[in-house]
Amino acid sequence: MSTTTPPPYAGPAERSPQPSFMPTVLDWIALLLVIIGGLNWGLVGAFDVDLVALLFGDMTLLTRAVYALVGIAALYSLSLLARFSRRSS
Repeated sequence: MSTTTPPPYAGPAERSPQPSFMPTVLDWIALLLVIIGGLNWGLVGAFDVDLVALLFGDMTLLTRAVYALVGIAALYSLSLLARFSRRSS
């Protein structure tokens, strides 16, 4: 008759490792656009300089497109934030 001894108690069971957050290309693009928008607003607030308007003209079609893309990226970043917080909890 052979008896086996249980392994020594090692403390509470560790949580199983969760998959790490893997951002997509779209996530990186959205992050970059949000950073560009934030830096532009920082320049507007600190120095009254709108860099997007300086580069592309005052309210040209291209300037408005950049502003729209930054806004869309900010909305998309809300889902990015939700996915990030869900994975880290």
